[in-house]
Amino acid sequence: MTESFWIETLGCPKNEVDSDKLVGTMLADGLVPAERPEVADVVVVNTCAFVEQARQESIDTILGLDAVRAPGARLVVTGCMAERYGEELADALPEIDSVAGFGVPVTLGSTRGAKSSSFDLLNLPRPKSTSPWAYVKVAEGCDRACGFCAIPTFRGKQRSRAIDDVLAEVDALEAREIVLVAQDLAAYGRDQGVGERSIVPLMKAVSERVDRVRLLYLYPSDLTDELVDAICTSGVPYFDLSLQHVSPPLLRAMKRWGDGSRFAQRIDSIRQREPNAAFRSNFIVGYPGETEDDHDRLLEFVEQVRLDWCGFFPFSSEEGTHAATLDHQVPEGLMHERLAELTELQDRITAAKRDEMIGSVVKVLVDSPGVGRTWKEAPEIDGIVMVAPELEVGAFATVSIVDALGPDLVAEGSIPAEGSEL
Repeated sequence: MTESFWIETLGCPKNEVDSDKLVGTMLADGLVPAERPEVADVVVVNTCAFVEQARQESIDTILGLDAVRAPGARLVVTGCMAERYGEELADALPEIDSVAGFGVPVTLGSTRGAKSSSFDLLNLPRPKSTSPWAYVKVAEGCDRACGFCAIPTFRGKQRSRAIDDVLAEVDALEAREIVLVAQDLAAYGRDQGVGERSIVPLMKAVSERVDRVRLLYLYPSDLTDELVDAICTSGVPYFDLSLQHVSPPLLRAMKRWGDGSRFAQRIDSIRQREPNAAFRSNFIVGYPGETEDDHDRLLEFVEQVRLDWCGFFPFSSEEGTHAATLDHQVPEGLMHERLAELTELQDRITAAKRDEMIGSVVKVLVDSPGVGRTWKEAPEIDGIVMVAPELEVGAFATVSIVDALGPDLVAEGSIPAEGSEL
């Protein structure tokens, strides 16, 4: 009898790519997708371990799926928690049948804490995309030593894929929009010994194959003029910059480059080059030693620079990181007060920017019935454009923006769209 599987994915887009590759592997092994976890023979949880909140969500998901799985079904845990904690996770949660790290096939029944180099998720094939867009992971691991991040300890040093392998995956996905991701995307190719970096030729090659190519997770010091030009001329002038904070002393404590003044100047120079450019970033709130002056600097930066999209995350002390050794921890209550203040400010900015789009005519990619996106919105993390439900999924259409609801836009009309989106 043919076995079935269910995969539950938590965490970042890079985990979603890993899950897609697991799907491809399990299909090749003769398994079939289950309609829901309750009837699957193998239930897989692809976990996230970036911060404490993500780890708790992973544990809650594991226990929730254990409660509903069918009698005799195997519960397999993979992903960052499996790789980072291994036997510790297996011992703490006896409900788990198998803990499979990144190098272990998840269909095995006896892999508690095991690791293997024979199973490389990074270069496994994937099935055709089920949506008009798809993430493509171009590298694994990270060579940086940011003070708050434990990723290099369990994802390892950066390993960039060959351009031909990436392009083959892009072709197989048959998506209209490709979102390139990595832990340190702009450093793609630096580890291959063929030049300082290869992200620009990779992006140009992908652009020749799809309607849209989008880059996520760019370290600000690697945002070269060549890369800016490539993004601006791609038709998707969307800049996702990993800034984390703007206070110079706090960024030094984070072991990060830059400061608010440099960031603001770079963003302004890009806007002069491309006035329609959209910007996203994330910031850590409550990093050890963060003072009221540091917080005020971040508030001032957010208000003055007016990013289109922005996320704020409370500091999480991660074992094995530099930040875990620092004194002057910010009280949790104060951290959340600062978080709320920043979030309220950014929500107003984002809403105002969306209001400015009312009356404009835009080109959208229809992701699902009634839901589209312009190039200004990255899938899953930014707002959407609500469109007529009869518009064909996977098609481009030109629509008129008639209203804004916070981060989301409301559109009318459905003119077939061709050509540039700018």
